[in-house]
Amino acid sequence: MSKVLVTGSSDGLGLMAAKRLLAAGHEVVLHARNQSRARDAKSEAPKAHDVVVGDLASIAETRELADLANRLGPFDAVIHNAGVGDHERRIETVDGLEHIFAINVLAPYLLTALLELPQRLIYLSSGTHRGGSPDLTDLQWKRRRWSGWQAYSDSKLFDAVLALAMARRRPAVLSNAVDPGWVATKMGGRGAPDDLDRGSETQAWLAVSQDPGAMVSGAYFYHKKRQDIHPAARDVSVQEGLLAACEELTGTPMPTVA
Repeated sequence: MSKVLVTGSSDGLGLMAAKRLLAAGHEVVLHARNQSRARDAKSEAPKAHDVVVGDLASIAETRELADLANRLGPFDAVIHNAGVGDHERRIETVDGLEHIFAINVLAPYLLTALLELPQRLIYLSSGTHRGGSPDLTDLQWKRRRWSGWQAYSDSKLFDAVLALAMARRRPAVLSNAVDPGWVATKMGGRGAPDDLDRGSETQAWLAVSQDPGAMVSGAYFYHKKRQDIHPAARDVSVQEGLLAACEELTGTPMPTVA
């Protein structure tokens, strides 16, 4: 049995992945943005070990979330599922950061830095990452003309960058990125064409499976098959640049692992 933390698991793909893991007999800790959503999550997955609460749009709350999770850990795997889609307008968080970047990129960076080291890390990316830009000079969209779609695509590229950076920096950990497909969740919309059930399959598989195909690191998956990834995700200068930018924004370095 494995112990797995799934962020953003009060509904959607995160909750589906959690239910898959619970059905297979694993111990799961859910995550919700607030107490109301935590109650919903526990109602949907009553066999979950616990629910940790924290708004990933807030650096302070993300730190508190990491503290709560560490008290329940250590975890065998962490699925960084939480995320938001493209927005019609640029929104700033309580920390004055662009909303999509803060939740989709900065929060998983900070949790990775603060959580006790698991054996496996899974980061939710997207096929849209291939349209993302690895340019690190305006991560907060203060100079560029706002595009919600581009901001989202960039964030999903940076999630893949994080996954591969961790695979390189932490050789004892299996760290991978997943494209769950365009599925009919609240984020994906009702008309999304991909298989909803399969949308949560790969991340759950990577978190616990002993299959040779899952026992790899530094890969990008879609429906349990390795796929090509944006070349920038493998660029060490992009990886180190993103980690440095996240460290500056959070004041928290990524710990060095021997």
